Amino acid sequence: MIPLWLKIIYTLVALAIVVIYWRKLGPGNLLWFSDIALILTIPALWLESALLASTLAVLVLVPETIWILAYFTRLATGYRLGGLLDYMFDRNRPAWLRAVSLFHIPLPVLLVWLVWTLGYDPRALVAATLLGWLIMPLSRTLTNPEQNINWVHGLGAHHPAHSRLQAWQFVGLLMLGLPVVFYLPVHAMMMVLI
Repeated sequence: MIPLWLKIIYTLVALAIVVIYWRKLGPGNLLWFSDIALILTIPALWLESALLASTLAVLVLVPETIWILAYFTRLATGYRLGGLLDYMFDRNRPAWLRAVSLFHIPLPVLLVWLVWTLGYDPRALVAATLLGWLIMPLSRTLTNPEQNINWVHGLGAHHPAHSRLQAWQFVGLLMLGLPVVFYLPVHAMMMVLI
């Protein structure tokens, strides 16, 4: 159902991005939900897995849409919507490295198309929740607090300092909140539309 040319091109581009990020930003950067989705879309394409495509769509459709809106808002108006995209406008980073992050724009489109093509698997809500619950503690434990991967050290680019107990309480709140605020609306929309 998925054209071979799309599988090959996507795989090569995604692997190139992974190598670039690994070398320039470190392996911890690959724990961002969007990077996890970028990587796991490879098997979703090759296996033509409705469950995997649906899970990734539920996991990242809302944050990717926010990223896209914030990016184009800043490009058009210069208005900064929080610190989410500061790295994209940081002139200390090479332009080519910032350009690599433009994968955020086609990724949700591809995931929606995959779900449309393969069908929506309702188990995606539970699968996305479990995947998020795995990624968030790993992000908190394995990455540098200055990177604030998946914002597990606080909301925004300039996160507040937390004590250890407060920090894990914050991660727990994220683990409870993301399924309700991000995943459930996408799941409901997919159940109705696809």
